[in-house]
Amino acid sequence: MLWSASDIMGCGIDATDGSIGNVGDLLFDDQSWTVRWLAVKTGVVFTGREVLLPPAAILSADSIGRLISVNVTKQQVRDSPEIDFDAPVSRQHESSIYDHYGWDPYWGPHTYFALGRAPVVPTPPPESEAGPERVASEARDEGDPHLRSAKEVTGYYVHATNGDIGHLEDLVVDTDAWAIRYIAVDTVNWWPGKTVLISPTALTAVSSSTRTVNVDLTRERIRGAPEYLPGKSIDRIWETQYHDYYGYSHYWS
Repeated sequence: MLWSASDIMGCGIDATDGSIGNVGDLLFDDQSWTVRWLAVKTGVVFTGREVLLPPAAILSADSIGRLISVNVTKQQVRDSPEIDFDAPVSRQHESSIYDHYGWDPYWGPHTYFALGRAPVVPTPPPESEAGPERVASEARDEGDPHLRSAKEVTGYYVHATNGDIGHLEDLVVDTDAWAIRYIAVDTVNWWPGKTVLISPTALTAVSSSTRTVNVDLTRERIRGAPEYLPGKSIDRIWETQYHDYYGYSHYWS
């Protein structure tokens, strides 16, 4: 099922024993274009905390009823690690959440220590001897540069190979795989009234410092693409037409 990120946000979240809040944001990897986390705004019972849940915890997603059911209990959510959403989410933060629920992380075997166990901290080398392993470790502690917020990228300007074409208006998510299949681009400043979809396979760079997305397509090529009507369901016929236009392989086959 294809579902826009803007419609997913605000959906209710039900644990196995009752409601825990609603979706406040989606965190995705801008290399694999996979949703890594649902940022959940909990209700007053949880003192309004924000928590992260991975798509692997989702049991079902109902776009009509705007409800997502997850395989956790309210108590597990209440006891989950605190996350500072004003700071980048580091790999260690992610690992602590997976350890709390007893799940294996998406990047493989546990990289960090489980909760309640003391970590083994090696003696760091002198600054002059610091190698790529240390640089990578420090980067993980500071935050994953490829982990982005759906809310944050909304409004980013989109650059084609020969000029600007509009701004990123939304993300279209495949909730069967929790993969981002398209970005919706509003081209109103160039071609009044037209919104188009661009596959992440065409994206070459995403920059938070300049709030831009670069795509490996010309403005003319994008202009001739099938029009996307926000709010309208995307069926396989439309997707086939879209992929055939660009010469892309069909991801569903």
